[in-house]
This record gives sequence, structure tokens and C-alpha cells, in this order.
Amino acid sequence: QVQLVESGGGLVQAGGSLRLSCAASGSIRNINAMGWYRQAPGKQRELVAAITRGGSTNYADSVKGRFTISRDNAKNTVYLQMNSLKPEDTAVYYCNAVAGGLGYNYWGQGTQVTVSS
Repeated sequence: QVQLVESGGGLVQAGGSLRLSCAASGSIRNINAMGWYRQAPGKQRELVAAITRGGSTNYADSVKGRFTISRDNAKNTVYLQMNSLKPEDTAVYYCNAVAGGLGYNYWGQGTQVTVSS
């Protein structure tokens, strides 16, 4: 079992920045990759950014150049630095961990990010 706790959401004006944090606990040695997804009202949940155990990253095209995913292994925490935020970035952001040989998905509770125009 892996537990994920997110923090750092909030309300920000367009052009501003926020940093999301996701602290993992439990069977963290089994985690293969972690990432951030988001879901806006009426839309499907979509991948924003992910980072593998080896440090490889990938980003949605819509956030490339604006968002950066990183991790602190000592703190078992993954971060999402979001710069140049746009109103269309408004969504609930969920931390995700993929763990174990079968790639089981664990999810955090979600944190709201609202970008005002």
C-alpha cells in the first residue's frame, strides 16, 4: 500500500505560480513512477507530468515549458512547479503513484488549483 498526501493548491492570478507537493508513505520502495494528473469540470482526467524511478520525465504538451516535475528522494516527495499559469490550468490536481510488478495505481485526495483571469 502507498499513501499519497498532496498540498499546495490554491487561487492564483493568471501569470502567477504555484508549487504542489505530494508526500508518499507506505510501500514506497515499490513505486516505479509518480506523476500529476488533473481534472477540470466536465472533462476527463489527464496526465500533466510524470517522473520515473530513474528520473525520466514527460509532460503534457499544454504545460511544457511552464511546469516542472521534480522529486526529493530523502523526503519521499514529488513536486510540481507551475509557472505562467493560465485560466485553463484550473482543475483538481491529483498525485499518482504506479507501484508493484502489475503497475497498480495509487491516488491522492486531490488539491484544487484555480487560476483567475
